[in-house]
Amino acid sequence: MDKTNIIKKESVDTAVESLLEKARKDGVETVWERLAAQSPQCSFGEQGICCRSCSMGPCRIRKSAPKGVCGATADTIAARHFVKMIAAGTAAHSDHGRAVAELFLAVAKNEVSDYRIKDEKKLMQLAGDFGIKTEGKKKDEIAREVGEIALAQFGQQKGELAFIKKAPAKRQEIWRKMGIVPRGIDREIAETMHRTVMGNDQDYQNLLLQGSRCALSDGWGGSMIATELQDVLFGTPVPVRGQVNLGVLREDEINIIVHGHEPLLSEMIVVAASDKELLQLAKGKGAKGINIAGMCCSANEILMRHGIPVAGNMLQQEAALVTGAVEVVVVDVQCIMQSLPETAKCYHTKIITTSPKAKIPGAIHVNFDEHTALNSAKEIVRRAIENFSNRTKNISIPREKTDLIAGFSYETINYLLGGAFRGSFKPLNDNIINGRIRGVAGVVGCNNPKVTQDENHLLMVKELIKNDVMVLQTGCSAIACAKAGLMLPEAAAEYAGAGLAEVCETVGIPPVLHLGSCVDNSRILVAANEMVKAGGLGEDLSDLPVAGAAPEWMSEKAIAIGQYFVASGVFTVFGVTWPTLGSENLTRLLFEEMESTLKGKWAFEPDPIKAAQLMIKHIDKKRKALGIDKSRERVLFDMAKRRELEAV
Repeated sequence: MDKTNIIKKESVDTAVESLLEKARKDGVETVWERLAAQSPQCSFGEQGICCRSCSMGPCRIRKSAPKGVCGATADTIAARHFVKMIAAGTAAHSDHGRAVAELFLAVAKNEVSDYRIKDEKKLMQLAGDFGIKTEGKKKDEIAREVGEIALAQFGQQKGELAFIKKAPAKRQEIWRKMGIVPRGIDREIAETMHRTVMGNDQDYQNLLLQGSRCALSDGWGGSMIATELQDVLFGTPVPVRGQVNLGVLREDEINIIVHGHEPLLSEMIVVAASDKELLQLAKGKGAKGINIAGMCCSANEILMRHGIPVAGNMLQQEAALVTGAVEVVVVDVQCIMQSLPETAKCYHTKIITTSPKAKIPGAIHVNFDEHTALNSAKEIVRRAIENFSNRTKNISIPREKTDLIAGFSYETINYLLGGAFRGSFKPLNDNIINGRIRGVAGVVGCNNPKVTQDENHLLMVKELIKNDVMVLQTGCSAIACAKAGLMLPEAAAEYAGAGLAEVCETVGIPPVLHLGSCVDNSRILVAANEMVKAGGLGEDLSDLPVAGAAPEWMSEKAIAIGQYFVASGVFTVFGVTWPTLGSENLTRLLFEEMESTLKGKWAFEPDPIKAAQLMIKHIDKKRKALGIDKSRERVLFDMAKRRELEAV
């Protein structure tokens, strides 16, 4: 049996489909062939009931053997796996945040020369968040204090993370009552891993409490620190027009793909690509110029700050190589397939790793040091230029590319809704209250080859906006919807319900807003918090008519993100598969019982339309609780009625 035929359709993206056909002709193996080779996958592992925590195992829980060798039950084993995923995801996002904080502090101390602070207004806002007095202080002094406090959040051993105070007072009260306010980012990750060691915490409910505290240290800690400091260093995003999909590659130019998650390197690659000496060298090799394109979350970072085109999301990284037109793929950390150097052997492409945390056998390593950042970037660009002449005639660049508008930071949304002097989320709240907008949904997350690439994202988002739910997006999900044209203002008239379309047309925005990369899910938290502050929609995040989803999730980071949204009071739906189904008690805790304490809960629904309908049902429930579920008849008061009001 030809295992490549197990999956009928790999992607809804015709650019990917055409390149996968080329890959098979070229004898190149992709993620879909490897998935087929792994089928059928281990059902015990998929349900979270295979334990490898000690050498007495591995233990698989089933009816004939309901306990592991140590006596651990399905509840304990599944809970350990789940919170380990939270810890891993939190570590990934937070290590990203730490790298940014270290660079930020180095910039403040004038220890590096290739970076500078670009958003002084946001620097002052951060100083206020950290309780730093700014009067009479120079910018660098303020930045140094901000950097020191931000970096200290990672190693802090007691107290509370600084950004916890940004959450609504009622939400803080819930966290403190439950004892899950994060003390320090690294401490929560370490304690979570300690609790999951054999013979330690064996109460699935207690494990989930620590898992929630760990997740909150990501959303209201590491990720938020990364987003806020990146905005200060590289500029807070504003609306920018860009293009997306593999058609952004150019046959007559040097093509460099920047792939990964940390913008420290990608920012410098953008600068190096405009270097006059390197441009002249490129022309000397017969190229018309140097073309930078992003992949995955690095793509979102350089798109929203520079308008750099996006080549694609996570499942397109191999397809990009199959075009035969990419000189270099430069990677930093996270979501990078080990297959890339093997795939690159079939073409002329070079894979360059830059982080000591993420080396790949077969790749070239160019160590990236922020103290010599531009020199490192120029070396990478120079290698790409030298490789241009090694291209073969086996080149096929798809035509598919789509325009999009990105750069919807919280500050941008605030400005668009109210202007420079009256910026506020009140117009959004007013349109939710009057029913033009039903609610708001955050649809985020990865691709997963177990489902047709991008299809679940598109079906879910179209169902939501058709029902007047405004959608906020980050990561690979944002790229999926951008490729389908949903991130253009004109998409509102074609896909959105009448109420949402009217608001979008009035403000001049798409019905689906691009908020950035994975760590920028913290922007969604801030936006939700501003909705509470604007008034009229309750006192807590859990009161809002909002919901979250990751319809094609695959990474441990997604579980950490989902848990910090649930722990913040948001109903959150995941698709594809779910890692606790082997434990009825743990799954009940996540899907039902957690709502009584955290006011948020999980759901699992692989069908994206049904998942969207669950989100809409939840939004309607919140609207009813707020008393805004029915359109109110407009009443014109005569003088007698006005006098009655005055008397009251």
